[in-house]
Amino acid sequence: MSNNNVVALDLPIPQINDLPEDTRKYFEICQEKLGMVPNVLTAYSQNLKQLDGFTRLYNELMLGEGELSKLEREMIAVVVSSENKCFYCLVAHGAAVRVMSGDPQLGEHLVMNYRTAKVDPRQRAMLDFASHLTRSPATVTEAEIQTLRDAGFSDRAIWDISNLVGFYNMSNRVAIASDMQPNPEYHGQSR
Repeated sequence: MSNNNVVALDLPIPQINDLPEDTRKYFEICQEKLGMVPNVLTAYSQNLKQLDGFTRLYNELMLGEGELSKLEREMIAVVVSSENKCFYCLVAHGAAVRVMSGDPQLGEHLVMNYRTAKVDPRQRAMLDFASHLTRSPATVTEAEIQTLRDAGFSDRAIWDISNLVGFYNMSNRVAIASDMQPNPEYHGQSR
């Protein structure tokens, strides 16, 4: 894999055949399920301990047990990435929203301005919180937490929302700083 197609930083990104067997198998699963190895994983492959930490946290937050649907988790990723103007994550997670929802307009609304999207009141509260926590975390108060409770979220779900917001803020900053490029396959999905 060419570093030029992944990030602008000069990182020692290994060829897939040079990776340990377990990492190669993980990348092969990605290739099978997604039709590609996401560039974020390719970039992290230059530091296997970071790749392991990133993928374990990602998989738990995005695929683990909880009250949030997979689509709602992707919606949070898009709203956080929109606030941060993260090209990589907007393209990747915007595509996931389009695919999962079957609604290309929803994906585009969330990318451009989630406030114009047709979502239910529960999702609106969730996305408002994700936006607020991203833009001005020091101003989050018990009132915002209570708004989520009033919308039907348990404290455990609020914990999960907060972790997703934190994870995508971190990921956005790494992707922006490294000029990480989205895989070309994302651009045409469910359009």
